[in-house]
Amino acid sequence: MTGLVILIVLAALVAAAVVARRSSQQRELDRQRAELEPVKKLAFEDITALGEDLQALDLDLAGRELGPGENADYQRALDAYESAKSAGDAMTRPDDVRHVTEILEDGRYAIACVRARVAGDALPTRRPPCFFDPRHGLSVVDVPWTPPGGATRDVPACALDAERVHAGAEPDSRMVLVGSQRVPYYQGGRAYQPYATGYFGAFSPMNVMFAGLMFGSFGGFDALGDGIGALGDGIGDGIGSIGDGIGDMFDGFDF
Repeated sequence: MTGLVILIVLAALVAAAVVARRSSQQRELDRQRAELEPVKKLAFEDITALGEDLQALDLDLAGRELGPGENADYQRALDAYESAKSAGDAMTRPDDVRHVTEILEDGRYAIACVRARVAGDALPTRRPPCFFDPRHGLSVVDVPWTPPGGATRDVPACALDAERVHAGAEPDSRMVLVGSQRVPYYQGGRAYQPYATGYFGAFSPMNVMFAGLMFGSFGGFDALGDGIGALGDGIGDGIGSIGDGIGDMFDGFDF
Protein backbone atom coordinates (compact mmCIF):
# COMPACT_ATOMS: atom_id res chain seq x y z
CA MET A 1 0.00 0.00 0.00
CA THR A 2 2.88 2.37 0.85
CA GLY A 3 4.36 1.95 -2.62
CA LEU A 4 1.01 2.63 -4.21
CA VAL A 5 0.59 5.80 -2.18
CA ILE A 6 4.04 7.01 -3.24
CA LEU A 7 3.23 6.37 -6.89
CA ILE A 8 -0.05 8.23 -6.58
CA VAL A 9 1.70 11.18 -4.89
CA LEU A 10 4.33 11.28 -7.65
CA ALA A 11 1.65 11.16 -10.32
CA ALA A 12 -0.18 14.01 -8.60
CA LEU A 13 3.02 16.07 -8.46
CA VAL A 14 3.71 15.51 -12.16
CA ALA A 15 0.13 16.41 -13.06
CA ALA A 16 0.29 19.53 -10.92
CA ALA A 17 3.55 20.61 -12.59
CA VAL A 18 2.00 20.15 -16.05
CA VAL A 19 -1.08 22.16 -15.05
CA ALA A 20 1.06 24.95 -13.59
CA ARG A 21 3.23 25.10 -16.73
CA ARG A 22 0.23 25.25 -19.04
CA SER A 23 -1.35 27.94 -16.90
CA SER A 24 1.85 29.99 -16.99
CA GLN A 25 2.14 29.59 -20.78
CA GLN A 26 -1.47 30.67 -21.27
CA ARG A 27 -0.95 33.78 -19.15
CA GLU A 28 2.10 34.68 -21.22
CA LEU A 29 0.13 34.24 -24.46
CA ASP A 30 -2.69 36.39 -23.10
CA ARG A 31 -0.20 39.09 -22.07
CA GLN A 32 1.43 39.11 -25.51
CA ARG A 33 -1.92 39.36 -27.27
CA ALA A 34 -2.97 42.27 -25.07
CA GLU A 35 0.34 44.07 -25.69
CA LEU A 36 0.50 43.32 -29.42
CA GLU A 37 -2.55 45.32 -30.52
CA PRO A 38 -1.40 48.81 -29.42
CA VAL A 39 2.19 48.18 -30.51
CA LYS A 40 1.09 46.95 -33.94
CA LYS A 41 -1.17 50.00 -34.31
CA LEU A 42 1.81 52.20 -33.45
CA ALA A 43 3.96 50.46 -36.04
CA PHE A 44 1.43 50.98 -38.82
CA GLU A 45 1.04 54.64 -37.91
CA ASP A 46 4.80 54.97 -38.41
CA ILE A 47 4.63 53.06 -41.69
CA THR A 48 1.91 55.43 -42.88
CA ALA A 49 4.04 58.41 -41.86
CA LEU A 50 6.94 57.08 -43.95
CA GLY A 51 4.58 56.68 -46.89
CA GLU A 52 3.49 60.30 -46.50
CA ASP A 53 7.13 61.41 -46.46
CA LEU A 54 7.70 59.49 -49.68
CA GLN A 55 4.71 61.21 -51.27
CA ALA A 56 6.13 64.60 -50.27
CA LEU A 57 9.49 63.56 -51.75
CA ASP A 58 7.77 62.57 -54.99
CA LEU A 59 6.22 66.03 -55.26
CA ASP A 60 9.54 67.71 -54.60
CA LEU A 61 11.27 65.57 -57.24
CA ALA A 62 8.58 65.92 -59.90
CA GLY A 63 10.12 66.78 -63.29
CA ARG A 64 13.67 66.40 -61.96
CA GLU A 65 16.05 63.89 -63.53
CA LEU A 66 17.76 61.82 -60.87
CA GLY A 67 21.32 60.56 -61.04
CA PRO A 68 22.45 57.04 -60.09
CA GLY A 69 23.02 57.99 -56.44
CA GLU A 70 19.64 59.66 -56.03
CA ASN A 71 17.91 56.76 -57.77
CA ALA A 72 19.63 54.18 -55.55
CA ASP A 73 18.67 55.98 -52.34
CA TYR A 74 15.15 56.62 -53.58
CA GLN A 75 14.68 52.94 -54.40
CA ARG A 76 16.09 52.04 -51.00
CA ALA A 77 13.44 54.22 -49.34
CA LEU A 78 10.66 52.66 -51.44
CA ASP A 79 11.90 49.16 -50.61
CA ALA A 80 11.98 50.05 -46.92
CA TYR A 81 8.35 51.16 -47.07
CA GLU A 82 7.22 47.92 -48.69
CA SER A 83 9.35 45.78 -46.37
CA ALA A 84 8.01 47.59 -43.31
CA LYS A 85 4.42 46.90 -44.42
CA SER A 86 5.21 43.21 -44.87
CA ALA A 87 6.97 43.03 -41.50
CA GLY A 88 4.04 44.80 -39.86
CA ASP A 89 1.54 42.34 -41.32
CA ALA A 90 3.68 39.45 -40.05
CA MET A 91 3.80 40.67 -36.43
CA THR A 92 2.57 38.07 -33.94
CA ARG A 93 4.14 39.38 -30.71
CA PRO A 94 5.25 42.79 -29.43
CA ASP A 95 8.96 41.99 -29.92
CA ASP A 96 8.38 41.72 -33.69
CA VAL A 97 7.95 45.49 -33.92
CA ARG A 98 11.70 45.87 -33.55
CA HIS A 99 12.20 44.60 -37.11
CA VAL A 100 9.60 47.05 -38.42
CA THR A 101 11.20 50.10 -36.82
CA GLU A 102 14.70 49.02 -37.91
CA ILE A 103 13.43 49.10 -41.49
CA LEU A 104 11.69 52.45 -41.00
CA GLU A 105 14.84 54.02 -39.56
CA ASP A 106 16.79 52.96 -42.64
CA GLY A 107 14.06 54.24 -44.96
CA ARG A 108 14.07 57.68 -43.36
CA TYR A 109 17.83 57.89 -43.65
CA ALA A 110 17.54 56.98 -47.35
CA ILE A 111 15.06 59.84 -47.85
CA ALA A 112 17.46 62.23 -46.13
CA CYS A 113 20.20 61.04 -48.48
CA VAL A 114 18.05 61.68 -51.56
CA ARG A 115 17.30 65.21 -50.41
CA ALA A 116 20.96 65.90 -49.67
CA ARG A 117 22.11 64.62 -53.07
CA VAL A 118 19.48 66.65 -54.93
CA ALA A 119 20.47 69.79 -53.01
CA GLY A 120 24.14 69.18 -53.73
CA ASP A 121 24.95 68.78 -50.04
CA ALA A 122 27.14 66.19 -48.35
CA LEU A 123 25.37 63.03 -47.28
CA PRO A 124 23.93 63.43 -43.77
CA THR A 125 25.67 61.86 -40.82
CA ARG A 126 23.86 58.71 -39.70
CA ARG A 127 22.39 60.02 -36.46
CA PRO A 128 19.58 58.48 -34.35
CA PRO A 129 16.02 59.56 -35.09
CA CYS A 130 14.43 62.24 -32.95
CA PHE A 131 14.09 60.74 -29.48
CA PHE A 132 10.78 62.45 -28.76
CA ASP A 133 9.09 61.12 -31.89
CA PRO A 134 11.04 58.99 -34.41
CA ARG A 135 8.59 60.08 -37.13
CA HIS A 136 10.28 63.50 -37.00
CA GLY A 137 13.22 61.96 -38.86
CA LEU A 138 16.94 62.23 -38.22
CA SER A 139 17.99 64.19 -35.18
CA VAL A 140 20.20 67.22 -35.74
CA VAL A 141 21.58 67.81 -32.25
CA ASP A 142 21.67 66.34 -28.74
CA VAL A 143 19.83 68.34 -26.10
CA PRO A 144 19.88 68.05 -22.30
CA TRP A 145 16.52 66.74 -21.16
CA THR A 146 15.17 65.77 -17.75
CA PRO A 147 12.36 63.21 -17.70
CA PRO A 148 9.81 63.49 -14.87
CA GLY A 149 11.40 62.03 -11.77
CA GLY A 150 14.60 61.17 -13.63
CA ALA A 151 18.11 62.44 -14.16
CA THR A 152 19.15 64.88 -16.87
CA ARG A 153 20.62 63.23 -19.95
CA ASP A 154 21.44 64.18 -23.53
CA VAL A 155 18.96 62.93 -26.11
CA PRO A 156 18.90 63.35 -29.91
CA ALA A 157 16.29 65.79 -31.15
CA CYS A 158 14.99 67.19 -34.42
CA ALA A 159 15.38 70.94 -34.95
CA LEU A 160 11.85 71.83 -33.75
CA ASP A 161 12.01 69.73 -30.60
CA ALA A 162 15.49 71.08 -29.84
CA GLU A 163 14.04 74.59 -30.00
CA ARG A 164 11.21 73.61 -27.67
CA VAL A 165 13.56 72.07 -25.11
CA HIS A 166 15.93 75.04 -25.18
CA ALA A 167 12.95 77.38 -24.71
CA GLY A 168 11.77 75.40 -21.67
CA ALA A 169 8.70 74.08 -23.49
CA GLU A 170 7.49 70.51 -23.73
CA PRO A 171 8.79 68.60 -26.77
CA ASP A 172 6.33 67.12 -29.24
CA SER A 173 6.56 63.58 -27.85
CA ARG A 174 4.94 60.54 -29.41
CA MET A 175 2.02 59.60 -27.17
CA VAL A 176 0.64 56.10 -26.62
CA LEU A 177 -2.32 54.78 -24.66
CA VAL A 178 -1.38 52.74 -21.59
CA GLY A 179 -4.51 51.64 -19.79
CA SER A 180 -6.66 54.78 -19.74
CA GLN A 181 -3.70 57.19 -19.80
CA ARG A 182 -1.83 58.77 -22.68
CA VAL A 183 1.89 58.86 -21.99
CA PRO A 184 5.05 59.35 -24.10
CA TYR A 185 6.03 56.08 -25.74
CA TYR A 186 9.29 55.98 -23.78
CA GLN A 187 7.21 55.75 -20.60
CA GLY A 188 4.98 53.04 -22.02
CA GLY A 189 6.70 50.11 -20.30
CA ARG A 190 8.19 46.88 -21.56
CA ALA A 191 5.82 46.45 -24.52
CA TYR A 192 7.32 49.53 -26.19
CA GLN A 193 10.97 48.71 -25.60
CA PRO A 194 11.34 46.69 -28.85
CA TYR A 195 9.72 49.59 -30.74
CA ALA A 196 12.39 51.95 -29.44
CA THR A 197 15.22 49.44 -29.79
CA GLY A 198 14.49 49.03 -33.49
CA TYR A 199 14.90 52.74 -34.06
CA PHE A 200 17.87 53.28 -31.76
CA GLY A 201 19.51 49.84 -31.50
CA ALA A 202 22.25 50.73 -33.98
CA PHE A 203 23.32 53.53 -31.64
CA SER A 204 24.54 51.62 -28.56
CA PRO A 205 24.45 54.48 -26.00
CA MET A 206 20.76 54.90 -26.81
CA ASN A 207 20.14 51.28 -25.79
CA VAL A 208 21.49 52.03 -22.33
CA MET A 209 19.33 55.14 -22.07
CA PHE A 210 16.16 53.31 -23.08
CA ALA A 211 16.87 50.52 -20.63
CA GLY A 212 17.05 53.17 -17.91
CA LEU A 213 13.89 54.91 -19.07
CA MET A 214 11.69 51.91 -19.69
CA PHE A 215 12.96 49.58 -17.00
CA GLY A 216 14.26 52.08 -14.48
CA SER A 217 12.51 55.12 -13.13
CA PHE A 218 9.50 54.81 -15.47
CA GLY A 219 8.37 51.36 -16.47
CA GLY A 220 10.86 49.35 -14.46
CA PHE A 221 8.98 48.83 -11.24
CA ASP A 222 5.79 48.01 -13.10
CA ALA A 223 7.63 45.50 -15.30
CA LEU A 224 9.42 44.01 -12.32
CA GLY A 225 6.15 43.82 -10.41
CA ASP A 226 4.45 42.11 -13.33
CA GLY A 227 7.26 39.57 -13.52
CA ILE A 228 7.18 38.83 -9.80
CA GLY A 229 3.39 38.65 -9.89
CA ALA A 230 3.46 36.17 -12.76
CA LEU A 231 6.07 34.08 -10.96
CA GLY A 232 3.99 34.15 -7.80
CA ASP A 233 0.88 33.17 -9.71
CA GLY A 234 2.68 30.23 -11.27
CA ILE A 235 4.06 29.03 -7.97
CA GLY A 236 0.72 29.54 -6.27
CA ASP A 237 -1.14 27.66 -8.97
CA GLY A 238 1.37 24.84 -8.84
CA ILE A 239 1.24 24.51 -5.07
CA GLY A 240 -2.54 24.78 -5.12
CA SER A 241 -2.79 22.04 -7.73
CA ILE A 242 -0.41 19.82 -5.75
CA GLY A 243 -2.41 20.40 -2.58
CA ASP A 244 -5.67 19.63 -4.33
CA GLY A 245 -4.22 16.49 -5.85
CA ILE A 246 -2.82 15.24 -2.55
CA GLY A 247 -6.03 16.14 -0.74
CA ASP A 248 -8.11 14.24 -3.27
CA MET A 249 -5.75 11.30 -3.05
CA PHE A 250 -6.07 10.95 0.71
CA ASP A 251 -9.82 11.43 0.78
CA GLY A 252 -10.24 7.74 0.15
CA PHE A 253 -8.09 6.61 3.09
CA ASP A 254 -9.01 6.23 6.75
CA PHE A 255 -6.29 7.17 9.27
